[in-house]
Amino acid sequence: MSDRKFDSLDLVELVMATEDGGGRPLDGGVSSDISVFDTPDGPICIKRALSKLKVAADWRAPVERNHYEAEWMRVVGKIDARLVPKLLGEDREHGWFAMEYLPPAQYPLWKAQLRDGEIDPAFAAQVGAAVVRIHSATAGRAEIAKRFATDHIFFPIRLEAYLLAAAEKHPDHASALRALVEVTGRTKRALVHGDVSPKNILRGPTGPVFLDAECAWYGDPAFDLAFCLNHMLLKCLWRPQHARAYLQSFDALYQSYLQGVDWEPATQIEERTARLLPGLFLARVDGKSPVEYITEEAVKQRVRKVALPLLQTPPTRLAQVRDAWAQEMGTA
Repeated sequence: MSDRKFDSLDLVELVMATEDGGGRPLDGGVSSDISVFDTPDGPICIKRALSKLKVAADWRAPVERNHYEAEWMRVVGKIDARLVPKLLGEDREHGWFAMEYLPPAQYPLWKAQLRDGEIDPAFAAQVGAAVVRIHSATAGRAEIAKRFATDHIFFPIRLEAYLLAAAEKHPDHASALRALVEVTGRTKRALVHGDVSPKNILRGPTGPVFLDAECAWYGDPAFDLAFCLNHMLLKCLWRPQHARAYLQSFDALYQSYLQGVDWEPATQIEERTARLLPGLFLARVDGKSPVEYITEEAVKQRVRKVALPLLQTPPTRLAQVRDAWAQEMGTA
């Protein structure tokens, strides 16, 4: 597609066309509406943030997060343009932006591949290497920290909705979960995506492409690593026959990531990640945003069986979390 940029008026006209049926809605997450439009220069995507997320709980978030997603794309695009779709325009006032459309035939969704048994630990390693590259390039940069001072967004969408919501359901473990919130919230090291999940990663011809950085925040990079590793654990319950391969991807992802850590000792960020991971694991069955494929109470209990003891006796290495889950899954 051409390098045409879309100004605010263009975006208003396109979004109005969406409401009149002019765009094709795309399946997405719970927080935004995304539509594809055919233009003379080729298809483009328009993304608009929602004030109330599409979940059962009453979960609301500032629509200004749409702007910070666009800003994250701008920053990462300068680090490596291959890691993000091309940003084509933004209407900050209305909370919309336009980006290039990446066709699924050339950019399949990583979540769909994991579901279908196309599990490649080498790609997981690429994801880890790409995430740590972003963190390394933004670590210790005061101007980036100022640009992404978004605690007011990150706290309600991530720390409150996941960890504090889980604490309400597990009062005996609430102090441990609140401690994770405190440590994560005060650690300011690098630019965090905030939703590094297989549903937000495309497997492009040259490697991963990252989407949906609505939670972009200058904070603890351990959150991104833990958030993505969490999905490698959860997928073992989605497709148990592939549990061993998911755990191999878990290892490949974190090992690749830790090799690129250059702003602090790798053992320090690994310890924060290992401590945070059980809390996020628990939160995906007992927080405001439970994973859609874990619905049976007996299956949820398997997550609690592993997560709760790890919260009380925190691990210092990621292999400890993986080994505890592998034992539960029978793949140790």
